[in-house]
Amino acid sequence: MNINANLLVCGQILTLDRNNTVIEDGAVAIAGDTIVEVGERLALLSKYPGVEQLTQPHGLIMPGLVNTHTHAAMGCFLGLADDLPLMTWLTEYIFPVEAKLSGEMVYHSSMLSMAEMIKSGTTSFCDMYLFAKEVARATADSGMRGWLGEVLYDFPSPNYGAPENGISYLDELMAEYRNHPLISITVDPHAVYTCSPDLLKRLKGVAEKHGVAYVIHLAETRDEVKECLAKYGHTPVMHLDALGILDSQVVANHCVVLNEREIDLLAERNVKVAHCPESNMKLASGVAPVVEMLAAGVTVGLGTDGAASNNDVDMFGEMDSAAKLHKVHRHDPTVMSAETTLRMATLGGAKLLGAERRIGSLEPGKKADLIVLDMNQPHLTPMYNITSHLVYAVKGSDVVHSVINGRVVMRNRRLLTMDEDAVLGKVREIGARISELVGGAGRK
Repeated sequence: MNINANLLVCGQILTLDRNNTVIEDGAVAIAGDTIVEVGERLALLSKYPGVEQLTQPHGLIMPGLVNTHTHAAMGCFLGLADDLPLMTWLTEYIFPVEAKLSGEMVYHSSMLSMAEMIKSGTTSFCDMYLFAKEVARATADSGMRGWLGEVLYDFPSPNYGAPENGISYLDELMAEYRNHPLISITVDPHAVYTCSPDLLKRLKGVAEKHGVAYVIHLAETRDEVKECLAKYGHTPVMHLDALGILDSQVVANHCVVLNEREIDLLAERNVKVAHCPESNMKLASGVAPVVEMLAAGVTVGLGTDGAASNNDVDMFGEMDSAAKLHKVHRHDPTVMSAETTLRMATLGGAKLLGAERRIGSLEPGKKADLIVLDMNQPHLTPMYNITSHLVYAVKGSDVVHSVINGRVVMRNRRLLTMDEDAVLGKVREIGARISELVGGAGRK
């Protein structure tokens, strides 16, 4: 069968396939939304004459990054309340301001984070937040690939009101995006300290009914563990297990405070973990035992968390932090190698989302999600090891082109799916409104 490619992306290629294949002068042939061939540039130019080419001198082509934990709309809270403990930050600043959010604010703030993600190399992300229909609308408009859910908890939401309405809202989301090519809906209880056992179990039933991921903040801080022990007689991980929830559908965000038994249980139950080192460092939550989790066989992806607890959604920066954090924490420069860290940000994230057969590497049959970096930079010259450079030297600003689902969404650092200046203008207006709401809280 002859397949007519419509785009050739040319340059040095890091496929991140099973063999870590590198093609020095290569091309990725794309037909529609799918990679049809990866090979030598001259051979593919001959095979697909006249096809549009995307070429960058000294360009490196690699799979797009997968951000496994975000709150995209929290981009409008950037720098709002820094240098505070997690529960103080949540209960005294974030929750009160979130109570005043509107769908319009969430849409524009989500677009802001998506602009930043695209410009720093992320092509897929997993988001949990309020007004998820607006997050989904922004995702579709931006052209990104997203796994999205509405945060549910026991108290009223500024979006859907009474907790019971949240289930109906979730059903509507499921119906609206059931067959969407880029958007998958998840079930998102906020945490064990904001959701009753009945709500946690009920939402697990919804996730099972629809065959989707069950995404939850879990064991993020020592206080969370202490509170759960006092209230339920179990740590958060063991609490979910006692409720019959802990299984392969669960995506557990953070997992900072774990013991050896819990790590083994996460591996046994095939629970996936989203690791957010910069947010955990900034909120002083601790260092997640990622080295131990990986050794036990737990699937771990990398996430930035929201811009309010990280201050950016740049996955290249997150990789650098992740690798160095675990080295210094364990006094061992050999742990969290560049290759391990890079795979967490690509195939590891894809596996966490159940999408490793579709994204995460550049191989025929997979979706055409890829980025092109300009390696002709002082901070990237010379280059002895591609993987090392990607983790320790590359910056998000080195990404010049981005292709998602076969569509060029950024060319020469210009976003093609949104008006960046208009997005920035809208969020400046939102920031001014939020500043009035908090009356300068958190500012110094």
